[in-house]
Amino acid sequence: QLTLARIRARLNRKEGLTFQVPSKLVNRYLSNLPFDLTSSQVHVLKEIQQDMAAPHPMNRLLQGDVGSGKTVLAMAAALTAIDGGYQAAFMAPTEILAQQHFQDLTPYAKNLGLNIDLLVGGLTEAEKNSSQDDLASGKTQLVFGTHALFSKNVQFKKLGLVIIDEQHRFGVSQRLALKSKATQPDFLVMTATPIPRSLAMTLYGDLELSVIQGLPPGRHPVKTEVFTRKNRLQAYQKLTREVMSGGQAFVIAPRIESGQENNSQTDDLSAAEDLYRVISKEVPPEIKAGLVHGRMKREEKQAVLESFRKGVIKILVATTIIEIGVDLAGATLILIENAERFGLAQLHQLRGRVGRGSKPARCLLINGPSGAASNRLRIMIRTNDGFVLAEEDLKLRGPGDAAGLKQSGLPSLTWARLPHDLPLLLKARDLAQEIITSDPDLRIPAFRLVRDVIDQLEEQIQGELVEVG
Repeated sequence: QLTLARIRARLNRKEGLTFQVPSKLVNRYLSNLPFDLTSSQVHVLKEIQQDMAAPHPMNRLLQGDVGSGKTVLAMAAALTAIDGGYQAAFMAPTEILAQQHFQDLTPYAKNLGLNIDLLVGGLTEAEKNSSQDDLASGKTQLVFGTHALFSKNVQFKKLGLVIIDEQHRFGVSQRLALKSKATQPDFLVMTATPIPRSLAMTLYGDLELSVIQGLPPGRHPVKTEVFTRKNRLQAYQKLTREVMSGGQAFVIAPRIESGQENNSQTDDLSAAEDLYRVISKEVPPEIKAGLVHGRMKREEKQAVLESFRKGVIKILVATTIIEIGVDLAGATLILIENAERFGLAQLHQLRGRVGRGSKPARCLLINGPSGAASNRLRIMIRTNDGFVLAEEDLKLRGPGDAAGLKQSGLPSLTWARLPHDLPLLLKARDLAQEIITSDPDLRIPAFRLVRDVIDQLEEQIQGELVEVG
């Protein structure tokens, strides 16, 4: 906590960009939205604007449940930077999500007279060169992309804001590469993977935290049901009825392909390719099924998703590639095979792919052969609140698994057990803040040994926390 408090103090002392708020572009954008912001969204937008108007760099973590409207606020932040004469970069972990953000926000950008672009690995060399030239010259004001934005060939004329979607999916070196392309830009990192507030307050203590509470008006909670292997047929009957009545459905498998031959003829349907073959045979011939997974070429994935978006494909069999951000409003049902192989937070992310339109939606979870996970899966029936589920994940799986921290580069807690020891951690945080406020560099002789330990710890995590925020 002393390390995090010292990092936060240093960030607040750095000189950053100061943007004018409220922005005329933002006001025009918000007035053109087909809905009004919720009170929670308005509150979070004010927090972001206050950061961007301050003289030090913004380093804010925006949490919001699936469908809560984070992208709307991210676009408002981008417009604030653009109105101040700077460029903004919107980074997503997959080409599918980057493409979707680009498509969804293009109409608003055109209406505002902005130049926006897409830069992903699947572009041709000519397309990449053209996009890079427009970024370097300043013609492109807002760019959507993936890790392609980290390329040495990508240069910005005046980068003022970096938005990172699903921040835990990017590595330290990648984020450092993007930060090096500008001088103290503002950072807005977002996640729809609910991190328990207790964990965020203790392990992300260097970041300012915003949370969008609740869902926009008109969104229905997704009704969830759990099935055993023995009554799987009932789940597939509900799937067929939903599609025959005009709905569309996702069917999710944990893996792409089977590790054994003739897997589709066993009771294990964990492989997407096998599952696709089974469903294609089982559903009525007038119902068209499609398959999408991470090993397909970009053009193939886009073609399948577009067919699903247009309603040609009624059932889309997929791996968890659709977990993050894929927004297809026509989907009203999701069936997840081998649901016991997923954590509660990931199941909630998958469940969030349906119910994004005006129609009620369902999530059908099929438990594994042992049925041992039944009680855990039934938590999904009791609540649609991602943060409640994240707290349950924290109790069941520990902080590393529940929040994806094992991939984040953050140090593990040696003794603390969350959430049991949260009161002690909060006391440590408050005491650390008092110490750093009175002695920012820990120069008091009594703190010499503590300072040595903290210097080592800060060196270990500075890429993740100091450089990126």
